Amino acid sequence: MELKNEKWSLDKFKEIREEVLQQWPTGKDVDFEEAIEYHNNLPEEQIMAEKLAEAKEEDVTLIQPRAGVALIDEHIELLKFLREEGQADLLPSTIDSYTRQNNYEEAEAGIEESREEGRSMLNGFPAVNHGVKACREVVEALDAPLQVRHGTPDARLLAEITLAGGFTDYEGGGLSYNIPYAKNVSIEQTLLDWQYVDRLIGYYEENGIKINREPFGPLTGTLVPPSVSHSVAIIEGLLAAEQGVKNITLGYGQCGNLVQDVAALQSLEELAEEYLADYEDVMLTTVFHQWMGGFPQDEAQAFGVISWGAATAALGKATKVITKTPHEAMGVPTKEANAEGLRSTKQVINMLRDQSLLSNDKLEEEKEMIKQETKQILDRVFELGNGDVAQGTVRAFEAGVLDVPFAPSKYNAGNLLPARDDDGAVRFLNHGNLPFSDEVVEFHQEKLEARGKSEGREPNFQMVIDDIYAIGKGRLVGRPRS
Repeated sequence: MELKNEKWSLDKFKEIREEVLQQWPTGKDVDFEEAIEYHNNLPEEQIMAEKLAEAKEEDVTLIQPRAGVALIDEHIELLKFLREEGQADLLPSTIDSYTRQNNYEEAEAGIEESREEGRSMLNGFPAVNHGVKACREVVEALDAPLQVRHGTPDARLLAEITLAGGFTDYEGGGLSYNIPYAKNVSIEQTLLDWQYVDRLIGYYEENGIKINREPFGPLTGTLVPPSVSHSVAIIEGLLAAEQGVKNITLGYGQCGNLVQDVAALQSLEELAEEYLADYEDVMLTTVFHQWMGGFPQDEAQAFGVISWGAATAALGKATKVITKTPHEAMGVPTKEANAEGLRSTKQVINMLRDQSLLSNDKLEEEKEMIKQETKQILDRVFELGNGDVAQGTVRAFEAGVLDVPFAPSKYNAGNLLPARDDDGAVRFLNHGNLPFSDEVVEFHQEKLEARGKSEGREPNFQMVIDDIYAIGKGRLVGRPRS
């Protein structure tokens, strides 16, 4: 099938759908018409798009954790705890790694082993194996909207089952759930697979059901320059809107410099509104991900990192924030630690609810630079695709025009090297083949040279390494030891 940014016909979608629903036995329980009726009977408090629209209107930042375990009752218990004890506004179901790789046989074995051991032997909720009925058990036990969080290059069957099961938000995309997660999956294939997901959600929309779509903003999570993540987010937003998606949440992962992060959140929404202007009735919201890199092992220090992310989300006026826990450096958190991360985030957000970061020259400079860089990347993507953003995206990755730092995919050039400047903002030490103007390139060079001068060293790869580990060691900028 040829990849184009063109809305799939219903006949084409239904033809492929027959194959998708046969990938695992639980697919036979998906009945679209019956699922529409089920969604129509959901209370408004469980519809993600409604909650996000309300938050956007009231200028409130909602909080949402990551969480998922293998067995249904335990998963419900965990989410109830995070809702009640953690004060979560929105709830997730983080999917296990076997399901993310479409390895349902191993997921089934993990379920059985979890039952035998009396604890979760999977790192998430195996929704495909549990099926539609079990997903509805989870939905009906809770009083908040549920989002599917995963990391799946081919997420078609997972989408069918969870959406029929009453989930009202679906995360990911053909780039953000491929480039950072897979090595050998082609970009063309994942874009096609995610066109299916978006067409499914568009089909729900055509039948009056609001399903929110959220591309995964942080990508590889560490030191990703805002213009790189913005370009991917906007491309995935455009691809979703073409298939009929009407509710889109674009994400951004914390870099650490307050001014740059606030500028990134503001510019992301402004740019998205500009690029999606041709699509009618699309509601855009934003999500901010607290620090996705290394955390301090000390819990008190970890709370400092969490609180800084909460403050940034609040001052940047993100519609929601995905929280972290004080156990990030130690592996899977306890439900108590997860709730503590939520409550500390809620406290800071409530304190800052009526405050804003006043416009200043630094903020405006950052916004303008992020916008320039993003537009230069996207303009070249459209040019490479002769106006087709899907085809242009494939060619842009081949040419290194789109490039994600530290990604495992062999379809990603991997030429970018980001490093922090003297104030901790993320700059390009090496911009690879990104199509930047001389002005942009010089801006980044000057910023990094200023840091090098203050540290008495030339900007180099050691800076990148130092910055990757800095927050885990209690700093933002990886300074040489004195």
